[in-house]
Parts: sequence; structure tokens; C-alpha cells
Amino acid sequence: MTRVAAIDCGTNSIRLLVADADPGTGELTELDRRMEIVRLGQGVDRTGRLAPEALERTFAACRQYAAVIKEHGAQKVRFVATSASRDAENRDEFVRGVLDILGVEPEVISGGQEAEFSFDGATKELTGRDDLAKPYLVVDIGGGSTEFVLGDDRVRAARSVDIGCVRMTERHLARDGAVVDPPTPDAADAIRADVAAALDLAGQSVPLTGAGTLVGLAGTVTTVAAIALGLDAYDSAAIHHSRVSLEQVREITDRLLASTHAERAAIGAMHPGRVDVIASGALILLAVMERTGAHEVVVSEHDILDGIGWSIA
Repeated sequence: MTRVAAIDCGTNSIRLLVADADPGTGELTELDRRMEIVRLGQGVDRTGRLAPEALERTFAACRQYAAVIKEHGAQKVRFVATSASRDAENRDEFVRGVLDILGVEPEVISGGQEAEFSFDGATKELTGRDDLAKPYLVVDIGGGSTEFVLGDDRVRAARSVDIGCVRMTERHLARDGAVVDPPTPDAADAIRADVAAALDLAGQSVPLTGAGTLVGLAGTVTTVAAIALGLDAYDSAAIHHSRVSLEQVREITDRLLASTHAERAAIGAMHPGRVDVIASGALILLAVMERTGAHEVVVSEHDILDGIGWSIA
């Protein structure tokens, strides 16, 4: 067994997985999994740069993770950075900061690499399940981008497009640094238009209809699932591999669009860092389900982070 630490740094959150990995089988035994909302992508869509305060929040989380990694005695560490750091002019500042704190250089991966890690993480446990038809269409809704990956035992097609819950919120729901609350119908329509255009783009590379199972990943999807399940608090075990119908996603999206900040914050399973961006994320999920013709989405708590862990093994 090799003890590994995988870090996924996205536009909205930074997450850590420490696990014992079997190099022969690629099996992971989870020891520690945690997440911090750091909003690294704050303002990147508008300025093209990582904001100083966003970098400091991210570096603070890295310092916490360094202590956890040391405590568990991880032998190998891999740090993967995605959408926000791909887009930023000053990403070298980010790279230097992470290297100083964790001793490893963050890999600023392409959208295609991100898609493959997400697919591996989400589908490895689904192999052999008779109730889930192949091929799988894996949809990973992040803060800055969304990945679409079609495959069965391996990836057949993948595409990353620049729609995400943070990017859409900052582009269409923010005025003078504050989120319009609740979103106006015009703002929601603008998000729908951007998502429709991105889905057209994704469909040029990945067939969006005809998949046997739609698998949804990341915080937007898991939060919508928690609401659908009526959870009073976030429960990863209950959410993992739950199924949420199109009708439920539509109803929850309408509810979120009509809610104020206080009403969304009062939802028991809502992470404070998702309160302002969840409506945009739900609109993306709903549009994906409508475009693909999926009647339900299978929700996975295992995603790019697990894919990174398996890549180390």
C-alpha cells in the first residue's frame, strides 16, 4: 500500500483526499476527505487575474492541508488545479505559493485531463451494476467550467466548456460586487442563453443524447440532491449514488431562483460558500438534463479527487 494525498483546486473550492492506494488494483481506502470554499476564481472572468484575497484564502487552506498530510504521513502528493488557474494571467504567483507551502508544484491541467480524472473517479464503482446502463455521460459542474465525458469502460469523448456556477453568477447575477437577490428573470434568461451556447459547443465533441446513465458530480449536484432528499444537514453517505429526477431538479431550481440569500442560507444542507452560486449551478444542471433527455441524474460523491488519487496509485 502507498499512502497518497490528492488535492483538487477548482474555481470555488479546494479539496483534499488522503488514502491508502493499492498500486496493483488502484483501489483506494479513504482516510481523510475535506473541502474548503476559497473562491479562487473570484473576479477571474472579469479581470483575467487571481485576486490577492482569493490567493490568500487558498494559501490558508493549503497550510491546513499540509498539516493533515504530514499527520497522516502521505508518501506521494499530487496537486491538480483547474479552471480558474488555467484562465489567470498571474497563475505563476499561485504556483509559487503552493510550492512553498506543500512542496509540490500544482499541475494546471487541461479541460480534457480534468474530464478524464472526473470520469475515472465517478464511474469506477459503477462497473458491474446491472441497474445502470452504459455508456455513462459524466457531467462535472464546477465553479468556472463544466466537463462532459462519455464512456463505458474508458473515455470515448470529452469536452470542457466555460460555464460554471461561479462564472455564471459573477457574469449575470452580480452588481457592484453584490449578488442580485433573488435573481431577476432577465438574469436567469441570460444564464440559460450562455448555457445553451456552451451545450451546443460541447455537443460538437460529445454526443449529449443517447447515454444510458447521466452521472452528476461536484457541489452543485450534491447540494441539489441533498435538497431533493430533504436532508436537515449534509450527509455524504445518503447523497452518494442517490437519484434525482428531472421534475425534482426543475422544482428545486425554480425554488432557488425565487429565494433570497437568507432563505437559501437557511437550507440545512447548504454550505455557506454555495449560497450565492447555487441558483446558477442549478440552472446549468437543469439545462443539461433537458438537453440530454435524461429523466434522472445519478449523483456521485466520488469525482475528480478520486481520479487524481487513482492516478497516483
